[in-house]
Amino acid sequence: MQTPRTNKMDTSPTGKLLLSLSLPIMFSMLMQALYNIVDSIFIAHFSENALSAVSLTYPMQTLMIAISIGTYIGVNAYLGRTLGQRNMEAARSIVQHSALLAVFSYLPFLFIGLFFTRNYFMLQTADAEIIRYGVDYMSVCLVFSVSMFGQQLFEKLLEASGRSIFSMASQLIGAAVNLILDPLLIFGFMDFPTLGASGAAMATVIGQFAAMVCGFTFHQLFNKDLRLSFAHFHLDRSILSEIYKIGLPAILMQSIGSVSNFMMNGVLLTFSTTAAAVLGVYYRLQNFIFMPIWGLTSGLLPILSYNVGAKRKDRIINTLHYAMLYMTVIMLAGTTLFQLIPCQLIRLFDASDEMLSIGMNALRIISTYFILEGFCQISQTSFQAVGRGIASLICCLTRQIIVLLPAAYVLALSRNLNYVWVAYPIAGGVSVGLCLFQWKGILKALHT
Repeated sequence: MQTPRTNKMDTSPTGKLLLSLSLPIMFSMLMQALYNIVDSIFIAHFSENALSAVSLTYPMQTLMIAISIGTYIGVNAYLGRTLGQRNMEAARSIVQHSALLAVFSYLPFLFIGLFFTRNYFMLQTADAEIIRYGVDYMSVCLVFSVSMFGQQLFEKLLEASGRSIFSMASQLIGAAVNLILDPLLIFGFMDFPTLGASGAAMATVIGQFAAMVCGFTFHQLFNKDLRLSFAHFHLDRSILSEIYKIGLPAILMQSIGSVSNFMMNGVLLTFSTTAAAVLGVYYRLQNFIFMPIWGLTSGLLPILSYNVGAKRKDRIINTLHYAMLYMTVIMLAGTTLFQLIPCQLIRLFDASDEMLSIGMNALRIISTYFILEGFCQISQTSFQAVGRGIASLICCLTRQIIVLLPAAYVLALSRNLNYVWVAYPIAGGVSVGLCLFQWKGILKALHT
C-alpha cells in the first residue's frame, strides 16, 4: 500500500490550518454570492415580476444544491478519514464513486426541468407573467444542472485533499463568466438577443460549466494520488453506504432549507408577491454573509474528519475553538451591516416603495439571529465530521421546520408582516439550545 507524504493536516497549527483551508473557499464563495446578487439586481431592473419568479425558484435551486453539497459532505468526511488512515487505494475508489453519484443526482432534476416546471409555479401563484418568467428561468437551470453537480464534485475533491486554492480558482472563473454574460443575455447588449429571465439562467449554467471544466483540470493535474479514472472500477455498495451514512442526513438537512423556503413563500404570498420577492432578496443578501461561514465549515470538515481518522482529539478541540472565534467575528460584521444600511441594500434591487418598506424591516429583524445561526452551522458541520450526522439533522430540522414554520404561521395570523420575520430569531434560539445539548455528549466522548 502506497503511503503519501506527511502533509499539513498533521503538522500545521490548527488555527492557521483552518484559515489556510477556509480563506480561499470564503473568498471564492463571496465572489459566488456577489454574482448571485448581481444576477438578481440585473433581473430586478428587467422586471419586478421576473425578480418574484426567480425568488420563487429559489427553493428548487436550494434543493438541487442540497443534494449536491450533502452528497459531497459524505464524500469529504469519508475521504478525509481514509486519507488520515493513509489508505490511498480506498481513497481513489471513493473518488470514482463520487463521480458516479454526481450523474445519478442530476437525473431527477433533468426530469423535473423537462416536464414539471410549470406545475411548480402554478402551485404558488396564478400570475401568468410570473409563471412565464419562472418557467423560462428554472427549466434552463434544471435541464443543464449537470454542470453544477460536476462543479461541486471537483471543488469538494480539491478541498478534501487540502488544495482549496484550486477550488477557489475554478469558482472565480465560473463567477467571472457568469458576470460577463448576465447583462449580455438578459438585456441583449452588444447585439446579443434579449432573453430576460432565461438569459440569466443561461449565464449561470455556462459559468457553472466553465467552473466544472477548470475544477476537473485542476483535480487531474494536482490531485495526482486521486486522479479520476474508471480503469478497474467496480461498484462497491459499502462505499456508497459509508458516503450516505454521513451524506444522507446532510442531504436531508440541506433539503430542509428548501422545504422551509417554499413554505415561507406560501406564508408571505398571503400578504403580497412583493413580500415573497423580499424574501428572495434577503436570501441573496444573506448569502453574502453566510457564504464565508460555509467556506469556514468547508475548511473545518476535512480537518476534523482527518483528525478523527488519525485519533488526534487535541487537534479536534483546538480547531473547534478557532472555528467558533472566526464565526463570531464574521457574524458580528454581517449583523452590523444589516442593521446600519438596510435601505441601501434593498435599493440595489430597484426596489419599489413597498419593497423598500418591507425589506428594511425584514433585514433588521432577521439579522438579529445571525450569530445564533452561525453557531448552529459550525455545530452541525462538527457533528457530521465526528460521525453524528443524525444529531446535525435534528438541530437543522428543529430550526427550519419544527419551530420556524409554525411560528411564522401563528405570527402571520396577526396580519402584521413584521411579526412573521420574528420567527427566524425564535427558531435560532431554540436550535442553539438543542445544539448545546448535543455538544455535551460529544465533548464528553472526545475527552474519554
